[in-house]
Amino acid sequence: MSIRQDLVNLDAMIKREDFAASDDEKANFELVQSISLRDFTSGGLIGPSLRKPDFQRETNHWDPEQVVSLLECFVNGDLIPSVILWQSPTYLFVIDGGHRLSVLRAWVEDDYGDGPTSQSFFGYEIATSQKAVALKTRELVASRVGTWQHYQAKSTDSNLDSSERKRLNAAILRALPIQWVKGDADKAEKSFFKINTKGTPLDNLEELLLKSRRKPVSIAARAIIRAGKGHKYWSAFDSTFATQIETVAKKLHSALFDPEFRTPIKTLDLPLGGPKGVRMALQVLIEVILIAIRDQRGWPKNIDDLADDEDGSSTVKTLAKTLDLMQRITGNDGGSLGLHPAVYFYGPTGRHSSPMFMGTVTLIATKLINNDKLFFIKFSSIRSKLEETLIEFKDLIATILQKQVSHKRVAHYAQLLDQTIFKLLETGEVSEIDLVKFSGLDGKIITGNSVRSPKRFSEDTKSQVFIRSALASAVKCSICNGYLDTAKSVSYDHIERIEDGGGSASTNLQLTHPYCNQSVKN
Repeated sequence: MSIRQDLVNLDAMIKREDFAASDDEKANFELVQSISLRDFTSGGLIGPSLRKPDFQRETNHWDPEQVVSLLECFVNGDLIPSVILWQSPTYLFVIDGGHRLSVLRAWVEDDYGDGPTSQSFFGYEIATSQKAVALKTRELVASRVGTWQHYQAKSTDSNLDSSERKRLNAAILRALPIQWVKGDADKAEKSFFKINTKGTPLDNLEELLLKSRRKPVSIAARAIIRAGKGHKYWSAFDSTFATQIETVAKKLHSALFDPEFRTPIKTLDLPLGGPKGVRMALQVLIEVILIAIRDQRGWPKNIDDLADDEDGSSTVKTLAKTLDLMQRITGNDGGSLGLHPAVYFYGPTGRHSSPMFMGTVTLIATKLINNDKLFFIKFSSIRSKLEETLIEFKDLIATILQKQVSHKRVAHYAQLLDQTIFKLLETGEVSEIDLVKFSGLDGKIITGNSVRSPKRFSEDTKSQVFIRSALASAVKCSICNGYLDTAKSVSYDHIERIEDGGGSASTNLQLTHPYCNQSVKN
């Protein structure tokens, strides 16, 4: 399933809070029957008290057209459904209507994911793609609705025609009706899930994250995706654990998602985990974290196999294990293989391949958990031939993965990669027929390439040609002759060791993978 990248991120407009609440005396908000734009302006009463439950989905499911349509309905007096709130002793929690209310606040503040409130919320590190969608939304709002500042300026104009006056009055005076959920926090939570399984339902990933929100894998994934910033789902933990979570999450975010992915591809410095659009990347993260923490029995298989993290220690351990695994794949740690993403994790059209990425991670994690130290020595001995195979047969590998049942692609690719390495160790060669055989698809795939000639060069075609051309002249490791990811994983090695009399002149320097320098050479 493809995940859209043109969605407006309004997650900063309404803060999150822990939904649990005591049965203390409640404030008398029930008398309030509606919420208007005035509540989001300076001095507003309801706006500052609004919160989203900590299990609420991210407010990033509307595209620019949906944002503009809601505002058009608002100023034209068209029907907009009620919002549903629940009152705790301290806040008003939004049970339904989070997007509607966020759009209204975004309009007042002219913040569609890139303004001051969003900048602060996201730690002043907003993705270029998020900024681009915000700009597009702002331009659409200005052309079809007008800015809130525009309406404020017109409020003192006595020469407006009747249609303009009607829209102005609607914008200034209109309010959305409020329905109140009665009862305690448990009743409100049940109401939330009941409401959100109708209308625009939660997708499987959202429901999984919301219901398992206190599990260490869920907390870790949410921490990594925002580099330890945004809403702190770990804020209730001891400050020592909270700080560790944020520090390691930032390292993992950088390892997986930096630099930001852009198309067409014009650099070989590619993110290992692919684009960091929240929903797509969260799915990848959950799988990677589970792979990293599984034992030899394959446990835990799912997020729910683990107990809730009560104090933060389990999340810290989960992040530490994930970082250990990623440092074997990328980075400058002595054990890093420095796998080049363009070779191992991107398909023939330059798009990131989750099955290739997670399949490779699975294979390496399996060798580590089984303490198979010889595997990495063997891998390095045939690495250059393996990479030639992966590059030459990218189209065939993509076809093989496409033919597999989606939920089994990762396991199939890990097996294919393992068998390919074994065959190269055994004979030094792997053919197309071998790859089809390893995949269990004998007789179901016709080998060979078909050539299509579209009228225009697509983004994928441009990316494909760039990667192919760039790899042809890319730097390689002086020890194993595999491709070097010079932006993330490179070691500076003495050709002649210092202890053997080698000096530090440039003529005695070679570039290698960290692992090749520390382990293969020694």
